[in-house]
Amino acid sequence: MRQWGLVLGVAAAMSALTLAGERRAAACGGCFTPPVPPTQIASDITDERMLLSVSPTQTTLYDQIRYAGSPSSFAWVLPIHGTVTVGLSADVLFDSIDALTATQINPPPSSCPPPPSCSGGGCASSSNASLAANGESSGPPQVTITKQANVGPYATVQLHANDSSALNAWLAQNGFEIPSSVTPVLDEYVREGFDFLAMKLLPNQGVQSMRPVRVSSPGASFSLPLRMAAIGTGVTVGITIWVVSDGRFEPQNYPFFHIDDSALVWDWKAQSSNYTALRAQNEASSGNKSWEIESSIDLSQQLITSVILSGGQSISPSGGIGSAQAPVDPSEDYLPIPPDTTAPAGDGGSDGAAGEAGADAASGAGGQTADEVRTADLDALFAGITGPNARVTRIRSDIAHAAMTADLVLQASSDQSQVSNVRTVTHSVNEQCPIYDGCNVVGTGTPAQSAASESHGCAASTQALADPLAGSGVLAGAAALFVARMFRRRRRSPAGG
Repeated sequence: MRQWGLVLGVAAAMSALTLAGERRAAACGGCFTPPVPPTQIASDITDERMLLSVSPTQTTLYDQIRYAGSPSSFAWVLPIHGTVTVGLSADVLFDSIDALTATQINPPPSSCPPPPSCSGGGCASSSNASLAANGESSGPPQVTITKQANVGPYATVQLHANDSSALNAWLAQNGFEIPSSVTPVLDEYVREGFDFLAMKLLPNQGVQSMRPVRVSSPGASFSLPLRMAAIGTGVTVGITIWVVSDGRFEPQNYPFFHIDDSALVWDWKAQSSNYTALRAQNEASSGNKSWEIESSIDLSQQLITSVILSGGQSISPSGGIGSAQAPVDPSEDYLPIPPDTTAPAGDGGSDGAAGEAGADAASGAGGQTADEVRTADLDALFAGITGPNARVTRIRSDIAHAAMTADLVLQASSDQSQVSNVRTVTHSVNEQCPIYDGCNVVGTGTPAQSAASESHGCAASTQALADPLAGSGVLAGAAALFVARMFRRRRRSPAGG
């Protein structure tokens, strides 16, 4: 297995990578536990997740990074335009948006008849200085450092290069080991006028201190460099993209599809639908080039803010607790849980104290509390988006490595109607219903068989109850007839006879 010291991260994100050693199963942020039947949550474990917030004034990419290996081997390179602003983000941002937009598949109503009524009843600045010094003193003049800063556990440098060989040399001199297969990709981006953001872990920062990052640039940008995302992936890679803006978006230069509710079939035996199979069929028919428009829904900025600021937990007015680990009804207003003042200054909820701010705050993690990180995330998320709501479009693909030859370009959809994340199934198979003998369940069968058994059983039971009464009436009638006859006989007989 090839060992890499370079993570070429892109707007298509890297949520789970093993780079300095053998690749392992991908970790994921905000996985769902198996849903409780009969509702199916179509939220597959994804290898890569990104969130893109776009307005006329600003574009922000949120990227989760998961890495296993030597911290000194970690590096991340992102193609950018101009100078960008880099900040720390929170896992809870992804988990909350994921939960709020998770595809929920509801089964059709049961066709089973009701039971018979017989009986009633969820850095050290030294490394950054070293990195910059090496670049300035020994790097080729074709490479210009436009900005450098320590951001939490990372040393970041923004670069401009007029020559791809000069860029490759600078990266190599500064500890970025570049596989030969990556060089042509970098060449393309340099020729197209891209700049680059390079990021490494600071000394004494372990991989457990790694945090999601937030990269903001002025103006609106809808191009996602998938060519970089392809580096290091297998035959296919699962990518989920959320676009937060003022309308519905779709791929411009890649095929896409949407699975209609009418195509869904609920399997009562498996307690799930054919949604995943339909997705796979659509993807396969395009050679795993296509993207699914899972949903596009208007969400209240207040709701999103409440869920994120509460660390992924919220309380509904009715008193129920909603979690970012389970679907949240967008139609219901949620209120934040008051912060636990006894907890450390880390990010609660799914991020954990050590992973969000907490102990890292005093050791070069940016000195931000969990609330400050979340507030900064929200400020960037809604920058330039007017009105009380934001449109969140969720796009998913199990895209083939071979298909990632062009950057993904998004465009506004001609149809701006909402696409609900709640799906209602109208067709089903394998439904089993109770078979009755009278009022007792003696087995299972089809809805028709159940209805027939219930009708027959209750009719028989009712007849059994009615028969004694019918027999009593016959006897009473016979007795009355006998008495009447005797009475008439007595009247006709002689007196005293």
